[in-house]
Amino acid sequence: MARFTVHVRGEWLTVPCKDTSVSVAWLATEALRRYVKNKPDSGGMRPGSSPRFMVRRCQGLGSLDLDDAVHDVLEDNEFIEIVVYGITTGFGKFARTVIPHNKLKELQENLIRSHSAGVGKPLSPKRSRMLLALRINVLAKGYSGISLETLNQMIQAFNASCLSYVPEKGTVGASGDLAPLAHLALGLIGEGKMWSPKSGWADAKYVLQAHGLKPVSLKPKEGLALINGTQMITSLGVEAVERATAIARQADIIAALTLEVLKGTTRAFDSDIHKLRPHPGQMEVAFRFRSLLGSDHHPSEIAESHRFCDRVQDAYTLRCCPQVHGVVNDTITFVKTIIETEINSATDNPMVFAERGETISGGNFHGEYPAKALDYLAISVHELAAISERRIERLCNPSLSELPAFLVNEGGLNSGFMIAHCTAAALVSENKVLCHPSSVDSLSTSAATEDHVSMGGWAARKALRVIEHVEQVLAIELLAACQGIEFLRPLKTTTPLEKVYDLVRTLVRPWIKDRFMAPDIDVVHRLLVEQKVWEVAHPYIEKYRSANLPEARPISPTAFTLEPPMSPCKRARIE
Repeated sequence: MARFTVHVRGEWLTVPCKDTSVSVAWLATEALRRYVKNKPDSGGMRPGSSPRFMVRRCQGLGSLDLDDAVHDVLEDNEFIEIVVYGITTGFGKFARTVIPHNKLKELQENLIRSHSAGVGKPLSPKRSRMLLALRINVLAKGYSGISLETLNQMIQAFNASCLSYVPEKGTVGASGDLAPLAHLALGLIGEGKMWSPKSGWADAKYVLQAHGLKPVSLKPKEGLALINGTQMITSLGVEAVERATAIARQADIIAALTLEVLKGTTRAFDSDIHKLRPHPGQMEVAFRFRSLLGSDHHPSEIAESHRFCDRVQDAYTLRCCPQVHGVVNDTITFVKTIIETEINSATDNPMVFAERGETISGGNFHGEYPAKALDYLAISVHELAAISERRIERLCNPSLSELPAFLVNEGGLNSGFMIAHCTAAALVSENKVLCHPSSVDSLSTSAATEDHVSMGGWAARKALRVIEHVEQVLAIELLAACQGIEFLRPLKTTTPLEKVYDLVRTLVRPWIKDRFMAPDIDVVHRLLVEQKVWEVAHPYIEKYRSANLPEARPISPTAFTLEPPMSPCKRARIE
């Protein structure tokens, strides 16, 4: 019987081998099994698991092929060494550098410290909390090799809203969002800054202490488990999808109000037209227009006033809203599917498969899926602002609107909406640059170990910026449309659109003469962010649906769901 002396994490084990025709992989696995068995804490490895490792001779440090037979490459009583990635070694380019056992905790802490290299403004507490929630959701699935103790400490921090200082810039989106997630972990281990409602921004150790919480003490592999994944991309992506959904459906209401002011026709929204091109988003937008504009269900004095005009058709910015707004809705639905799948996926590396007894390195940390989806979202949602800006132009231009120039009396003395329209144009122009997809770029990092990246962090951040610009442009259109209504009085529009007008007028008075306009834009922007316009109009849309339709169905709701964690961590839930 042959015997081999195996070095594992600072300890030497003698492994007998009856049959030397077995592979080097078998010998290493048997050595690891014996090592784990003799350790109270399993040596930081899961019992029965097979971590990613390499085997090399102690003399000369030559690497051995795991598939080779023992008798072909080793002599009886030869000394060999097992190197386990991320547990007994460094990371990335340092994967072949062996770390002594007495420095393994320091290895994990150093990983967090060194990777906390982000720059820029910190995420807001709300965004940092979402980032922490998604990271907990991933770890709770049980494939990351993290202990329940550490996971529960993260949940306690979440429930107390102890939130780390996370700079918004620094991730290339593979290997995961390393810098942001490292900053997230840095606070949890009691270093760097944290925020809580009780303390505000302060040193992390004091914030945790104020809530009766202890800093996380990292076990082997746990530092790596805390920072691998796409949660920075997806946490911002979730917000982007939710805000895109909100502004897309309110854009239909605002455009309908503009069409009323410009005395447009509802004929372009006839259901039979849209049945011939049955994209779900297009059909839904056309339906919303029908539910809001003049009909037997909702009469409109404004529509009635120009029933017999000689206009044959409206400009594209009015009659093509179902086609333009519709594809935005369909894009949001598609992107939501990608993001929801991503937030409920295990994106760590290496992945621990306890049921198979294996640890496998893969590429689930690569952010290409959410990066591509969020680039697509930005491109699509931008179009709501592009078409809105053209409608603002029509409202402000007397040759197109039949209204006073720039929607104000005594033009010349007053400039009215002249520069508000310029602001909308500036935002649309900025969006055209921001819509250049970041995910078509890649730079090799980590000494060519991470040689293709997604740039998903920037995709998410700029998608949010694009959406904010869209909200602001539509706020200006809503203000302009309400101002246009003033020049059509005493005629009234439909009940739901009058309710929208009344909502705006509770916060912004009519424009009689020039005044400081920025506050008006800000307050209406907040109305849109808080979905107040949708809340006012939505009951009328649904009442019309129930009264008229079997023909169209609403687009599916967009609330995100976090799937329940999988075994073995089913108890680790966010309360």
